[in-house]
Amino acid sequence: MPYWYYDRKDLQNTPSFRDGIPNDTENRYRKEGARFIIDTGSKMDLGYNTVATGVVYFHRFYMFHSFRTFPRYITACCCLFLAGKVEETPKKCKDIIKVAKSLLNEHKFSTFGEDPKEEVMTLERILLQTIKFDLQVEHPYGYLLKYAKCLKGDKTKLQKMVQMAWTFVNDSLCTTLCLQWEPEVIAVALMFLAGKLSKFEVVDWNGRTPKHTAWWDMFVEDITMELLEDICHQANVIADSMQYPGNASLR
Repeated sequence: MPYWYYDRKDLQNTPSFRDGIPNDTENRYRKEGARFIIDTGSKMDLGYNTVATGVVYFHRFYMFHSFRTFPRYITACCCLFLAGKVEETPKKCKDIIKVAKSLLNEHKFSTFGEDPKEEVMTLERILLQTIKFDLQVEHPYGYLLKYAKCLKGDKTKLQKMVQMAWTFVNDSLCTTLCLQWEPEVIAVALMFLAGKLSKFEVVDWNGRTPKHTAWWDMFVEDITMELLEDICHQANVIADSMQYPGNASLR
């Protein structure tokens, strides 16, 4: 199976960067493409798993191709189209394009070409080859719920922490965290961040043994505070986005 995780050096030396696109610009394109998938999926009543799968395809695609060669919005549509089929929530290509047109201005939609449906269908073949037909994607959501069931403490505070962590997972789709760490690691880190911000301190958990110094030691080995803080720092950049309304669509 392909290995989909990259270090910082790889993320700074992408095809887009080698094509003359600065890292900051590429990160903005990634965020805009991911946000577009989320907004389109929300308008089409697609679930969070389908949307997240589409976003992961999108991020993986641009580790092999340049944004200069493949405009972000049509790629985003293609990723959502494929994710819908994979997650068994299929939507017709023409319907996705119709929603896309309603969300984009004329200039941005012009990148879809003369025959948008044909463009998406052609791009789907390139996407499948690029992600090496590795279609099944795991997300932090399931791990978040699994881990939360093991934690002890005030149920109201725990629920608040989980909701906050869920929001952070939604927002993390607009970053490259899914290209850096496995979903279970992201789930632990964003629960850790949510716990700090919501002032929910985990002091006990089901299945605790003397060798477990933290609750996550039961699930993931070798998570250091340095690693948690690195992920939290990247997530903190988007923490204030908790305020915008788009989050509710993925809950």
